[in-house]
Amino acid sequence: MIVDPIARAALRAGHSFLPLLLAAAGCAASAEPALAAAFAVSPAQLQTLGVRLHTLAPNAAAPTLLHSAKVVLPPGREQVLSAPVGGVVERLFVSGQELVRPGQPLLRLASPEYAELQLRLMDAASRHELAAKALAREQRLLEEGVIAERRVLEAQAAERSERARLQQAEAALRLAGADAALMQRLRAGGPLEQGLTLRAKVAGQLTALELRPGQRVREADALLHIAEQGELWLEVQLDARPAALPPRAELTVPGRAIKARVLSLAGQVSEGQTLTLRARVSEGAALLRPGEVLQVQLPAAAAKDAWVLPLAALARQDEQAYVFVRSEQGFRATPVQLLASGGDSVQVRGPLQAGQQVAASAVVALKAAWQGKSGGQ
Repeated sequence: MIVDPIARAALRAGHSFLPLLLAAAGCAASAEPALAAAFAVSPAQLQTLGVRLHTLAPNAAAPTLLHSAKVVLPPGREQVLSAPVGGVVERLFVSGQELVRPGQPLLRLASPEYAELQLRLMDAASRHELAAKALAREQRLLEEGVIAERRVLEAQAAERSERARLQQAEAALRLAGADAALMQRLRAGGPLEQGLTLRAKVAGQLTALELRPGQRVREADALLHIAEQGELWLEVQLDARPAALPPRAELTVPGRAIKARVLSLAGQVSEGQTLTLRARVSEGAALLRPGEVLQVQLPAAAAKDAWVLPLAALARQDEQAYVFVRSEQGFRATPVQLLASGGDSVQVRGPLQAGQQVAASAVVALKAAWQGKSGGQ
């Protein structure tokens, strides 16, 4: 007994329909050297396969396609607070997602390395003071004619060397977060600070805080992230061959009062074979948070003979995309050109007409039936 391709496709898809299988008995499929465009599908087979039909509508306006977008900060709008020295987190003054102001204390580190930097500054200040006094003495003796000029030159070189060491110690301590008042006190021989308080340099919101009191950190470890308030961007990953965008394209978020204006489209394809589109949020930035992922609608440029279809309506044979157009006897495999895709929708161009119906489900079974009908592998 020979079973027609539709029955074979349905059996592979897991359908059980004995009446349809018996009706197909004795019907041999005629093999052809190439894939035929049309193949027969009866109403009973259509119902058994569960094929859902999509009616083509005129595409006069630019279609909108759904994409996933991530809220990001523009370059230079995020401050990463790193540990200037190794130590132990002694105390936290803030919590996650808190708004901070410039100069506000964020955390306190207890650090032996910080104490060592202070001792180095005190030692350098003492050595420079001695070198400066020695230079003044030698200059006085030279003026009195007691010593040779060479001794004054040697004292000048020693004073310059100690002054450089002092400046180096001050710079290291300044990078560690010490203020001018502390360094002046240390140069005068004042007491050491037991810990280091880190403060916010800009106003913004804490976006990452994973520290705990008692946690040990190393030098240059990232401690806090502060997102400056203001401008936000959206990043959208598009197919490597996206459709052209209409002039002044604008992204919208379904159900939310958020809009974003397209800024740029990356000229280099990523390893995931996508292009990154960036858009500046023009409305509703206060409703978003950096790192948030949301669905956006991106308009594609209107194109002649272009149609928006469900993604499930596409079938591929080698590098060519096809849709199955309903005909009187069954379906006709119609080649189309993919223009854009996003979410569950695609934009295609091809010899299609308004009012035609295309298969929007069970496309795998129809493709198997189409290939079987024409003897394709």
